[in-house]
This record gives sequence, C-alpha cells and structure tokens, in this order.
Amino acid sequence: MSVKPFPPTKPSQAQTYTDAAQAVARVREIYQTNTGYLRDEFQRMAKGENTGGRISAHYPYVAITTTKPAAVDKRLAFGFVPSPGRYSTTLTRPELFDSYYQSQFDLLLENHNVPLEVGVSNSPIPLHFAFSDGVHVEGSLDASRITGLRQIFDLPNLSDIDDSIANGTYPYREGAENPLALFTAPRVDYSLHRLRHYTGGSPEHFQNFVIFTNYQFYVDEFLRMGQEIMSKTSDPAQAEYRKFYTKLVEPGGYTTFNDNLGNKTPLGERLARLPQMPAYHLVGENRNGISIVNIGVGPSNARTISDHVAVIRPSAWIMLGHCAGLRDTQKLGDYVLAHGYVRDDHALDDELPLWIPVPNLAEVQHALEDAVATVTHLEGYDLKSVMRTGTIVTTDNRNWEIGGFAKLVERFNQSRAIALDMESAVIAANGFRYRVPYGTLLCVSDRPLHGEIKLPGMANSFYRQQVDQHLHIGIKAMELLRATGYERLHSRKLRGFSETAFQ
Repeated sequence: MSVKPFPPTKPSQAQTYTDAAQAVARVREIYQTNTGYLRDEFQRMAKGENTGGRISAHYPYVAITTTKPAAVDKRLAFGFVPSPGRYSTTLTRPELFDSYYQSQFDLLLENHNVPLEVGVSNSPIPLHFAFSDGVHVEGSLDASRITGLRQIFDLPNLSDIDDSIANGTYPYREGAENPLALFTAPRVDYSLHRLRHYTGGSPEHFQNFVIFTNYQFYVDEFLRMGQEIMSKTSDPAQAEYRKFYTKLVEPGGYTTFNDNLGNKTPLGERLARLPQMPAYHLVGENRNGISIVNIGVGPSNARTISDHVAVIRPSAWIMLGHCAGLRDTQKLGDYVLAHGYVRDDHALDDELPLWIPVPNLAEVQHALEDAVATVTHLEGYDLKSVMRTGTIVTTDNRNWEIGGFAKLVERFNQSRAIALDMESAVIAANGFRYRVPYGTLLCVSDRPLHGEIKLPGMANSFYRQQVDQHLHIGIKAMELLRATGYERLHSRKLRGFSETAFQ
C-alpha cells in the first residue's frame, strides 16, 4: 500500500528555535495537524469510505546538538545534557504538557546556548492515541473492519513502549543520538490512557503533588476537606488560603468551583460506580494543587498506578496509609516516618534490583516531620511520643501474620523494621526509578505481634479518630513541599551520572 501524503508535517521537516515559546508552538502545530489528520481519516473509514491506502502520521520531536560541555549551576539536577552530542525525544499532548515543555526548553537554551531543533519524527502516532479523550476506536466498527484496522492505521506497538531509559538500561552510545527525556511519546500516551481507565478522570486534572493511600477513608476526608475549601468564608486569612485552590474535581469530571472566587454551579455528574483506583483533585494555580488516589491494597496496584502517574512528571508523591506496628513501644494511632524499606514485595525486582538502595530524601522527610509537628502541636523530643522514624517492610503476602511467630520476629529484628505494609516500598522505589521525590508516613492501625489484630469494631473506631488528622498532616506536608521550590525538591540523589536533560 502507498502512504497517503498529508501536508505540512512530513518527517524531516525541521526548524530551529532560540525561543522556548516558539518551539512549543511548533510542537503544538505538528501534533494538532497530525492527530487531526488521523481522526479525520478514521471517521472516513468508519463511514465506509475508501481511504485509498495506508494512513500514517508521526509525533513531533525536539533535539539539541552540543559540541562542548554545559556551564551550569552544579546545584541543578536537570536541564542539561551530560556530554557533547545529539539528544532528542518525541513529544505528545502539548496542550497538557505546555508549561512543562516550555520550562524544559528554557533550561536547555539557557544552559547550552544552542538552538533547539523541532520537527516531525519517524515514530508513528498509534490511531488510538490520536483520541486523547479516551474514545474506544473499535466501538464504531463492525467485525470485518476491526480486523483490517492494522492494515490501514498504526496501532500501539509494545516495542515502542518500554522503560529502558528510566531503568538505566538504555545503551548510551558515544556519537549516537541519545534520549533527552525519560519517556518517549508512545510511552506517555499509553500511561495517559491507562490513567483515565484506572482513576475515572482526565489526566489533565492531575496536580503536581500526589498522595497515594490504601484506604477509602482518606479519600472521604479529602473530599470533605475539598468541599470545605470550595465553600465561601468570611475569615480573610482562610479566604486567602482557599483561593489558591480553584476547583475540586472528582472521578468522571464532576467539578465543584471555589465560591471564594465567584459562585459557579457545579459541572458534570458524579459517577454511579467508582473506578478501580479513584482519583480526586484539588486544582491549584499552575497545577500546583494536590491529587489523591485510592490505590487499594497490594504492591501490584501500587506499581500499576505509579507507573502511569510518573509520566505527568509530578513534583512529589507520598504514601499515606495504615500499617502494622511491630514494636511493643508503639500504640494504635502512632505515626511511622519511613527512612528505609525492606522490599519484600517483588513488584519491581526486575526493573530495580534489590541491591539498589532506595534512600530517603531530606526535603520530603523534613516536610513530613514538620507537618506532624504543626498538626499535632508537638515538637522536638515530645514529637517522639506520637511518631517514630524507621524501616518499613513492604510485603506481597497479606497473610504474613501466619508465617510463624519466631521466624517473623527474627526477620523483623534483623532488619530493624518498625512497621509493615503492602504498598510503601513500591511507591518509594518507583519514585526513585522515575526520579519523582517520594516519602512515606504511615499510621499504626494494628499490632499483630502483640495481640492487637485489626478487627471490624476496633478498626472502625480507630479510623474515625485518626484518619482526619493523618490526612491533614499529608495536605500540610504537600503545601510545605510546594513552598520548597521545584529546583530544590528534585534532588541530585535521584539522578545518575548519565541522565536525560528533562526532569
């Protein structure tokens, strides 16, 4: 079949730019033209018209070529290429990543003082990814045309969707073209569609600060707090605080607007049935609000959702949830601030081998500790009465309690573990893998080694007493991290000696 021509965005049509905004505008032009072309041609095919040949369109790309090392501020962890050469990446969804692309382009121009090259790549846009709103392409076709779809359009190809760059296994070659970003455009598009599927909402609502939790109780309180923030107040200080958050978005897109910014009728309808991992978003200025996702129970869920949230390039994510306390000195309701992890979950053993440490990040640790102090009104030595810092075991065995008392005690003693859960090490390990600042603050909800097993009555009483405070601490920690600043938050500890320039 011949490839049907389409103006004006054929591969190799490249232009150079010394202005980041102009470069982003060109990326947007290429992307909109090419995805629009695919959508139009698909509609023709769906109506039974003859497409006249194979239909193909390609992602935009950006590239930079340097001949000398960059003279950069050594405190920066990103924004420059590691050595002279040519670097490139394919790009997608510029309407979603507009400010992100511009900030990355600005840093490259500033640090290398050479123009950016923007053009059309050789990487085809899969038909499904040309529909950013989650349209099910096959839904409008009969069986015979579904079968022939691959003969006409490019479909998602798993060989183009991998994490070798993020995993540090990509073969960097001197003199060859090397990656400029952790994720290629097809990998990003794949995750954006998965986010919509799992969380029940548009990826555009995700904020730069993300809370993962393993209990719906936290989401319920987040929703209550969000509705309160959206409501009008006569207190000037509270009104000023609340105005930062412009709206509250629930699964399905149901939106409550901030009454302190002018009363608006809520938009949309709440979903009749929640998705697998519902997400709620307190939308802030420049996407600097807070999102929360109920990931459910288990390391598989923790990996699934963090694999996809990573492409949004959040400024930080933290795990808030419940855990089993392992020490006799702990009591129900105490907090556990993770400074290390025993990765007994096996969720990322292939991508991040167990010999690789997952360190804590000082900026996140300080924010979590300061948040506990602020909300509990305790400080210094007194803070130790409600919070302990230590190692957390994350397991993939929900029935770990029946593994044999002596064996369990021996293992926990050797690791110095003070708490156990099923998600935290995965969230932290994926934060490390994807260069997203991470942290964990858990709350002791049971102590099985000491006869305090989580039972329905005990659990319900505990949840009512403790969840509200714990979530308030999480919100406060995220606001402290936001005040820390983007550049300081993205620590050099998260990056290797041969890294992509994009954050």
